[in-house]
Amino acid sequence: MRKLIAGMNMTLDGFCNHEAGIADEEIHEHYSEVLRNAGTLIYGRITYQLMESYWPSVVKDPTGNKPMDDFALSIDNISKIVYSRTLNNVTWKNSTLKKEIIKEEISDLKQQTGKNILVGSPSLIVALTQLDLIDEYQLNVLPTVLGNGLPLFKNIKDRIDLKLLKTKTFGCGAIMLYYEPIKR
Repeated sequence: MRKLIAGMNMTLDGFCNHEAGIADEEIHEHYSEVLRNAGTLIYGRITYQLMESYWPSVVKDPTGNKPMDDFALSIDNISKIVYSRTLNNVTWKNSTLKKEIIKEEISDLKQQTGKNILVGSPSLIVALTQLDLIDEYQLNVLPTVLGNGLPLFKNIKDRIDLKLLKTKTFGCGAIMLYYEPIKR
């Protein structure tokens, strides 16, 4: 059985903001490793368009920064499922468009043999959490306080208790927290 892992960078005060992120070599190396252990990446429209607008260009014209260029190759090659009600097509390599989240489809995907499934969009993390499909949360807490923005767990209605599995500290001050939901 494949694990469905929710992964997100967030500020210390719980907000998701691409511009607040720390994208140093160590962070890129970490996420390249995460992608190498995954077979599928799930995005919503906004995150997909953000990633698609940048990483394929790095594959075509590498930056010369090995960790960043390796990450670009990893994310370019992985199978991607994009959930969007407004997009009509997706053009990024290995991408498939779906219009709605169907719990049984994702459960079936988890039952297939292969590498982990990653979800990396705030709205999809919430939706899949509410469907009780997330097996693990990997939250990279950045040493930044924004004061406002998009909270990661916006619209979660019911309490979710988590068990801390491990932590990983980065030189930039970010801390990766690995949690699994405690089943009731």
